[in-house]
Amino acid sequence: MLHIVACIKQVPDTKIIKMNPKTNTMDRRTAPAILNPYDAHAVEEAVRLKKKYGGIVSVVTMGPPPAVNAIKKCIEIGADEGYLITDRRFAGADTLATSYAVTKAIEKITKHKPVDLIICGKMSIDGDTGQVGPGIARRLDIPPLTSVNKVVEVNQDEGYAIVHRKLEDGFEVIRTTLPCLFSVEKTINEVPYSPLPNMIKAARYQPHIWSVDDLEEVDIKQLGLKGSPTIVSKVWAPPKPAGGTFLEGNPREQVEQLLSVVLEKKELFDLKEGI
Repeated sequence: MLHIVACIKQVPDTKIIKMNPKTNTMDRRTAPAILNPYDAHAVEEAVRLKKKYGGIVSVVTMGPPPAVNAIKKCIEIGADEGYLITDRRFAGADTLATSYAVTKAIEKITKHKPVDLIICGKMSIDGDTGQVGPGIARRLDIPPLTSVNKVVEVNQDEGYAIVHRKLEDGFEVIRTTLPCLFSVEKTINEVPYSPLPNMIKAARYQPHIWSVDDLEEVDIKQLGLKGSPTIVSKVWAPPKPAGGTFLEGNPREQVEQLLSVVLEKKELFDLKEGI
């Protein structure tokens, strides 16, 4: 039976969130917290593999206590167990410190039941780095496969998996050894509405909650701000693009206007004088 771990994150809904004009930071109070959309597809793919091959799906996340709601959403999708690591000492973690903390949680889970496959979303919508998944794989010394948009086969008996990776000009087919880590695209599947039994189970479910002290062999210096060499000095909203220019008059006059704009911006087209 496969044991699949899906790494998830609770994030602010970036469609609604606003920027604080005084601090130039995101005002997280302006938007509801949701399960990271990429991670929803990761959990759905884990559940599909569980149904196909048999096994269990565990989800793990690092965050404040309200992140239990993201875990409950994963239970709705079809996950079996959820683990939340929460502690003030995790606060301020960048992707390096986050991957370290989540790795420690996975190592503890593995001691109870070996993990065959880890699935992450391609990235989080609040950070957009795509670094945590590969960081976990590097710390666990397992192969990372990014931009996965199709899982062809997972063969636990022979210890391999075959996937399609999305490229700019197509895709590539890769065979890798197990255990390994996938970070998946949204196009890998569609997340359906949860059935009523799953919703009832999620409402009643209480995830495993661990602090730093519940993990094993943790180097405190690699957690939170102390373990985060990355510093975001400023965040701001991009300026709105200026409106276009409407060409007026008859066709000849419009052509003359257009040529005037092109010649004014000739350096963008590598034009020379007299052309």
